[in-house]
Amino acid sequence: MSSTTQKHREFVREPMGNKSVTFLPGIGKTLGRRLEQQGFDKACVVLGEFLLLKQDCEMFTEWLKDATCSNSREAGLCYDCLREWCDNFL
Repeated sequence: MSSTTQKHREFVREPMGNKSVTFLPGIGKTLGRRLEQQGFDKACVVLGEFLLLKQDCEMFTEWLKDATCSNSREAGLCYDCLREWCDNFL
């Protein structure tokens, strides 16, 4: 497993609840605003897209990059976090 950030470790430690999209690793204020403008205001809504894309790394990271103009690193951080969260809670 690759090195994780504190934000990642905190996110995967507990149920998602009603957390803002900016709680996801790789998603800061700017990318969060872009997602919110498209209706993805909560982490659970992004999780829904992740699941619809069958947890596929390439499809999810491409979707996120297109939706937010993020880079591969940011999209990868978000993917890794959601994958681990699903392993822990689904």
